[in-house]
Amino acid sequence: MKSFNYLPQECQQMHQISDACGGLRLRINRVYSSSLEETVKSLLQSLGKLNRPYLTAVEEKLLNVLESEYGGNITP
Repeated sequence: MKSFNYLPQECQQMHQISDACGGLRLRINRVYSSSLEETVKSLLQSLGKLNRPYLTAVEEKLLNVLESEYGGNITP
């Protein structure tokens, strides 16, 4: 692997981003199922493709509704 010579603070930020992305993907995977409605599957797929480690307030509300509706409501 190539070293990027990050400063300790930058390493911590990268770990936080990685943890946030993993948590988001875990939440999405807990809800996702091939038997879901196409609209729901498309929304979850779109959330999973985001290039940022957080959700906007509206995205968070949508995911919370889906978690509640489809049984994946687990607080991160």
